Amino acid sequence: MSPIAALREIFDLGGPVVAILIAMSVLTLAVTLYKLWQFAACGVGRHKVLSEALAAWDAGDHSAARARLADSSSYLAPIVGAAMNASGVPGADDRLDAEAGLALAGLERGFRLLDTVAQLAPLLGLFGTVLGMISAFQSLQTAGSSVDPSLLAGGIWVALITTAVGLAVAMPTSMVLSWLESRTARERVFADKALRTVLVPGHSIQRTEAAAQVPVAPEHA
Repeated sequence: MSPIAALREIFDLGGPVVAILIAMSVLTLAVTLYKLWQFAACGVGRHKVLSEALAAWDAGDHSAARARLADSSSYLAPIVGAAMNASGVPGADDRLDAEAGLALAGLERGFRLLDTVAQLAPLLGLFGTVLGMISAFQSLQTAGSSVDPSLLAGGIWVALITTAVGLAVAMPTSMVLSWLESRTARERVFADKALRTVLVPGHSIQRTEAAAQVPVAPEHA
C-alpha cells in the first residue's frame, strides 16, 4: 500500500479530527525545516571566529579583535561590533542587551506554535477517540439484543486511531521544541558573556586590580 493510500485510509477511519492532526503535522514539519534553515543561516552554535575576536579584545589587542570580528558570519557579530564601538559609553550595556534580546527573540519565533501543537495534538486525539466511542456505543445500542462483540471491538480500535495519530504528532514536536529551546538558551548565555567581555574586558580588570595593590606612600608630618 502506498503512503498516500495509507493516509487516505486513516483519514476515512479517523474522520475530520485526523485530517486536522495531519494538517498540524505538515505545519510542524514546515516550521521545523524553517528553524533549521534559520539556525544554519545565522550561524547558531558556530562562534569560533567570534570567540577568537572576543579573546583578543579581552587581552587588550583591539585591532586584532576587530579584524577577526570582520571575518565572523555570526548573527551576533554586528552587536559585538556595536559593543566595541560603544565601549566606555554610559548606559550602553542596557541598549546592547536590548539589541541582543531582539536578535534572540527572532530565533525563538515559531516556538509558541510548536508548543501549541505539542499540547493540543494529544487533546485532539483524545477528543476524536471520545467521539468514536460514542459512535461505537450508539451502534451497539442500535443492535439491540443481537449484539456482536466484533462490532464493539471494531468501533473501539477505529476510535483509538485518533489518539495514536495525536501522540504521533505531539511526541516529535515536543522533542524538536526542546532541542530548539536548548540551543537558544545556550545562545543567550553566549551573547551575555560576549557583551560583558567587550564592555568589561579582562585586561582593564587586571589593571584596576594592579592599581589597587600599589602601596600608598605614608605621609610625613
